[in-house]
Amino acid sequence: MVDTATSMMDSLSKSIEDSPAPIYARVKQAICQKINSGEWQADQRVPSESEMVKALSVSRMTVNRALRELTDEGILVRQQGVGTFVAQKKAHSALFEVHNIADEIAARGHTHKAQLIEITRAKANMEEAMNLGVRTNHSIFRATILHFENELPIQIEERVVNASLAPDYDKQDFQLNTAYDYLMKVAPMTEGEHLVEAVIASPYECELLGINASEPCLQIKRRTWSKDKLVTTARLLSPGSRFQLFGHFGR
Repeated sequence: MVDTATSMMDSLSKSIEDSPAPIYARVKQAICQKINSGEWQADQRVPSESEMVKALSVSRMTVNRALRELTDEGILVRQQGVGTFVAQKKAHSALFEVHNIADEIAARGHTHKAQLIEITRAKANMEEAMNLGVRTNHSIFRATILHFENELPIQIEERVVNASLAPDYDKQDFQLNTAYDYLMKVAPMTEGEHLVEAVIASPYECELLGINASEPCLQIKRRTWSKDKLVTTARLLSPGSRFQLFGHFGR
Protein backbone atom coordinates (compact mmCIF):
# COMPACT_ATOMS: atom_id res chain seq x y z
CA MET A 1 0.00 0.00 0.00
CA VAL A 2 1.31 3.44 -0.90
CA ASP A 3 1.77 5.56 2.26
CA THR A 4 0.14 8.96 2.64
CA ALA A 5 3.35 10.99 2.17
CA THR A 6 4.23 9.18 -1.04
CA SER A 7 0.71 9.61 -2.37
CA MET A 8 0.79 13.32 -1.52
CA MET A 9 4.15 13.78 -3.22
CA ASP A 10 3.04 11.95 -6.37
CA SER A 11 0.01 14.20 -6.57
CA LEU A 12 2.06 17.33 -5.84
CA SER A 13 4.70 16.58 -8.46
CA LYS A 14 2.00 16.21 -11.11
CA SER A 15 0.56 19.62 -10.15
CA ILE A 16 3.74 21.63 -10.64
CA GLU A 17 3.25 23.63 -13.79
CA ASP A 18 5.86 24.02 -16.49
CA SER A 19 6.23 27.80 -16.57
CA PRO A 20 8.94 30.51 -16.57
CA ALA A 21 8.22 31.19 -12.88
CA PRO A 22 10.98 30.32 -10.37
CA ILE A 23 10.77 26.72 -9.19
CA TYR A 24 10.10 27.72 -5.55
CA ALA A 25 7.10 29.77 -6.74
CA ARG A 26 5.79 26.82 -8.75
CA VAL A 27 6.15 24.56 -5.71
CA LYS A 28 4.25 27.13 -3.63
CA GLN A 29 1.52 27.37 -6.25
CA ALA A 30 1.15 23.57 -6.41
CA ILE A 31 0.88 23.30 -2.62
CA CYS A 32 -1.74 26.08 -2.53
CA GLN A 33 -3.71 24.31 -5.27
CA LYS A 34 -3.80 21.13 -3.19
CA ILE A 35 -5.00 23.04 -0.13
CA ASN A 36 -7.56 25.19 -1.95
CA SER A 37 -9.04 22.16 -3.70
CA GLY A 38 -9.51 20.43 -0.36
CA GLU A 39 -7.19 17.54 -1.27
CA TRP A 40 -4.89 18.60 1.57
CA GLN A 41 -7.02 19.25 4.65
CA ALA A 42 -6.49 21.60 7.60
CA ASP A 43 -4.20 20.09 10.28
CA GLN A 44 -2.91 17.46 7.82
CA ARG A 45 0.83 16.89 7.95
CA VAL A 46 2.54 17.72 4.68
CA PRO A 47 5.63 15.89 3.36
CA SER A 48 8.92 16.91 4.90
CA GLU A 49 11.60 19.02 3.19
CA SER A 50 13.66 15.89 2.59
CA GLU A 51 10.72 14.07 1.03
CA MET A 52 9.99 17.01 -1.25
CA VAL A 53 13.61 17.42 -2.28
CA LYS A 54 13.82 13.75 -3.24
CA ALA A 55 10.45 13.48 -4.99
CA LEU A 56 10.60 16.79 -6.85
CA SER A 57 14.31 16.65 -7.71
CA VAL A 58 14.87 20.21 -6.53
CA SER A 59 17.30 21.76 -4.05
CA ARG A 60 16.65 21.95 -0.32
CA MET A 61 16.96 25.74 -0.59
CA THR A 62 14.09 25.80 -3.08
CA VAL A 63 11.80 23.71 -0.88
CA ASN A 64 12.79 25.60 2.26
CA ARG A 65 11.91 28.93 0.66
CA ALA A 66 8.54 27.67 -0.56
CA LEU A 67 7.61 26.27 2.84
CA ARG A 68 8.97 29.28 4.70
CA GLU A 69 6.95 31.73 2.64
CA LEU A 70 3.79 29.63 2.94
CA THR A 71 4.31 29.58 6.70
CA ASP A 72 4.83 33.35 6.82
CA GLU A 73 1.59 33.76 4.85
CA GLY A 74 -0.31 31.62 7.36
CA ILE A 75 -1.05 28.83 4.86
CA LEU A 76 1.16 26.29 6.63
CA VAL A 77 2.14 25.87 10.28
CA ARG A 78 5.56 24.51 11.19
CA GLN A 79 5.96 22.79 14.57
CA GLN A 80 9.56 22.37 15.69
CA GLY A 81 10.48 18.72 15.90
CA VAL A 82 7.05 17.57 14.73
CA GLY A 83 6.59 18.69 11.13
CA THR A 84 4.71 21.05 8.85
CA PHE A 85 0.91 21.08 8.73
CA VAL A 86 -1.85 22.72 6.71
CA ALA A 87 -3.08 25.69 8.75
CA GLN A 88 -6.66 26.20 9.76
CA LYS A 89 -8.23 28.84 7.54
CA LYS A 90 -8.63 32.11 9.39
CA ALA A 91 -11.91 33.89 9.58
CA HIS A 92 -11.77 37.14 7.64
CA SER A 93 -13.75 40.33 7.52
CA ALA A 94 -13.99 43.01 4.85
CA LEU A 95 -11.51 45.82 5.35
CA PHE A 96 -13.40 48.53 3.46
CA GLU A 97 -16.97 47.49 4.23
CA VAL A 98 -19.12 46.74 7.26
CA HIS A 99 -20.76 43.32 7.18
CA ASN A 100 -22.84 41.24 9.55
CA ILE A 101 -20.47 38.87 11.36
CA ALA A 102 -23.16 36.17 11.38
CA ASP A 103 -23.42 36.39 7.58
CA GLU A 104 -19.65 36.22 7.16
CA ILE A 105 -19.49 33.09 9.31
CA ALA A 106 -22.43 31.49 7.48
CA ALA A 107 -20.73 32.22 4.15
CA ARG A 108 -17.81 30.08 5.31
CA GLY A 109 -20.24 27.23 5.99
CA HIS A 110 -19.85 27.60 9.74
CA THR A 111 -22.21 28.24 12.65
CA HIS A 112 -22.45 31.58 14.48
CA LYS A 113 -23.40 31.96 18.12
CA ALA A 114 -23.53 35.11 20.24
CA GLN A 115 -23.30 35.37 24.01
CA LEU A 116 -24.47 38.60 25.66
CA ILE A 117 -21.95 39.39 28.38
CA GLU A 118 -23.47 42.67 29.56
CA ILE A 119 -25.86 45.39 28.45
CA THR A 120 -26.78 48.55 30.38
CA ARG A 121 -28.53 51.85 29.76
CA ALA A 122 -26.51 54.77 31.09
CA LYS A 123 -25.61 58.43 30.69
CA ALA A 124 -22.75 59.19 28.32
CA ASN A 125 -19.47 60.15 29.91
CA MET A 126 -17.18 62.75 28.35
CA GLU A 127 -15.35 60.32 26.03
CA GLU A 128 -18.56 58.58 24.90
CA ALA A 129 -20.28 61.90 24.29
CA MET A 130 -17.39 63.13 22.13
CA ASN A 131 -17.28 59.88 20.14
CA LEU A 132 -21.04 59.97 19.47
CA GLY A 133 -21.31 63.72 18.95
CA VAL A 134 -23.82 64.18 21.78
CA ARG A 135 -23.88 66.01 25.11
CA THR A 136 -22.64 64.40 28.29
CA ASN A 137 -25.45 62.63 30.17
CA HIS A 138 -27.14 61.79 26.85
CA SER A 139 -28.84 58.39 27.09
CA ILE A 140 -26.74 55.53 25.67
CA PHE A 141 -26.49 51.75 25.73
CA ARG A 142 -23.27 49.94 26.58
CA ALA A 143 -23.05 46.32 25.49
CA THR A 144 -20.47 43.55 25.37
CA ILE A 145 -21.15 40.53 23.15
CA LEU A 146 -18.94 37.50 22.57
CA HIS A 147 -19.18 35.96 19.08
CA PHE A 148 -18.40 32.31 18.35
CA GLU A 149 -17.63 30.45 15.13
CA ASN A 150 -18.28 26.72 15.45
CA GLU A 151 -18.18 27.08 19.26
CA LEU A 152 -14.76 28.81 19.12
CA PRO A 153 -14.75 32.39 20.49
CA ILE A 154 -13.72 34.65 17.62
CA GLN A 155 -14.58 38.23 18.59
CA ILE A 156 -15.44 40.46 21.54
CA GLU A 157 -17.79 43.26 20.50
CA GLU A 158 -17.93 46.26 22.84
CA ARG A 159 -20.50 48.76 21.61
CA VAL A 160 -21.88 52.14 22.69
CA VAL A 161 -25.17 53.09 21.04
CA ASN A 162 -27.04 56.38 20.86
CA ALA A 163 -30.26 55.38 22.62
CA SER A 164 -32.35 58.10 20.97
CA LEU A 165 -31.62 56.53 17.56
CA ALA A 166 -31.97 52.89 18.66
CA PRO A 167 -34.39 52.97 21.59
CA ASP A 168 -35.01 49.21 21.82
CA TYR A 169 -31.40 48.09 21.56
CA ASP A 170 -31.44 46.52 25.02
CA LYS A 171 -34.54 44.48 24.18
CA GLN A 172 -32.93 42.54 21.33
CA ASP A 173 -32.13 38.83 21.34
CA PHE A 174 -28.60 38.95 19.96
CA GLN A 175 -28.52 35.20 19.44
CA LEU A 176 -31.36 35.49 16.91
CA ASN A 177 -30.39 38.88 15.46
CA THR A 178 -27.03 40.63 15.66
CA ALA A 179 -26.55 44.27 16.60
CA TYR A 180 -25.91 44.86 12.89
CA ASP A 181 -29.38 43.52 12.00
CA TYR A 182 -31.23 45.77 14.43
CA LEU A 183 -29.20 48.91 13.81
CA MET A 184 -29.56 48.61 10.04
CA LYS A 185 -33.35 48.49 10.47
CA VAL A 186 -33.75 51.47 12.79
CA ALA A 187 -30.84 53.66 11.64
CA PRO A 188 -29.46 52.40 8.29
CA MET A 189 -25.76 53.05 7.98
CA THR A 190 -24.76 55.64 5.40
CA GLU A 191 -21.16 56.23 6.46
CA GLY A 192 -18.51 54.61 8.59
CA GLU A 193 -14.89 54.79 9.68
CA HIS A 194 -12.59 52.40 11.45
CA LEU A 195 -9.10 52.19 12.89
CA VAL A 196 -7.24 48.87 12.88
CA GLU A 197 -4.49 48.10 15.40
CA ALA A 198 -2.54 45.15 16.74
CA VAL A 199 -2.95 44.94 20.53
CA ILE A 200 -2.53 42.61 23.50
CA ALA A 201 -5.80 41.68 25.20
CA SER A 202 -6.45 42.23 28.90
CA PRO A 203 -6.46 39.18 31.21
CA TYR A 204 -10.28 39.25 31.25
CA GLU A 205 -10.44 39.44 27.45
CA CYS A 206 -7.95 36.56 27.16
CA GLU A 207 -10.23 34.51 29.40
CA LEU A 208 -13.28 35.27 27.23
CA LEU A 209 -11.43 34.43 24.02
CA GLY A 210 -9.63 31.41 25.46
CA ILE A 211 -6.17 32.61 24.42
CA ASN A 212 -2.76 33.03 26.01
CA ALA A 213 -1.83 36.43 27.41
CA SER A 214 0.99 36.76 24.86
CA GLU A 215 -1.16 36.24 21.75
CA PRO A 216 -1.49 39.36 19.57
CA CYS A 217 -5.02 40.46 18.79
CA LEU A 218 -6.58 42.48 16.02
CA GLN A 219 -8.56 45.48 17.26
CA ILE A 220 -11.00 47.46 15.14
CA LYS A 221 -12.43 50.71 16.48
CA ARG A 222 -15.43 51.73 14.40
CA ARG A 223 -17.95 54.57 14.21
CA THR A 224 -21.03 54.52 11.98
CA TRP A 225 -23.47 57.21 10.89
CA SER A 226 -27.04 57.24 9.64
CA LYS A 227 -27.27 60.35 7.47
CA ASP A 228 -25.76 63.06 9.68
CA LYS A 229 -26.26 61.27 13.01
CA LEU A 230 -23.61 59.15 14.74
CA VAL A 231 -25.39 55.96 15.73
CA THR A 232 -22.76 53.81 17.39
CA THR A 233 -19.12 53.31 18.28
CA ALA A 234 -17.69 49.82 18.59
CA ARG A 235 -14.49 48.11 19.61
CA LEU A 236 -14.05 44.68 18.03
CA LEU A 237 -11.29 42.43 19.37
CA SER A 238 -10.24 39.14 17.74
CA PRO A 239 -7.31 36.74 18.26
CA GLY A 240 -4.73 37.23 15.52
CA SER A 241 -4.50 33.47 15.00
CA ARG A 242 -8.21 33.23 14.18
CA PHE A 243 -8.98 36.39 12.26
CA GLN A 244 -7.78 38.48 9.34
CA LEU A 245 -8.97 41.46 7.31
CA PHE A 246 -9.40 41.36 3.57
CA GLY A 247 -9.67 44.29 1.18
CA HIS A 248 -9.95 44.55 -2.59
CA PHE A 249 -8.61 47.54 -4.49
CA GLY A 250 -9.92 48.60 -7.88
CA ARG A 251 -7.63 49.77 -10.66
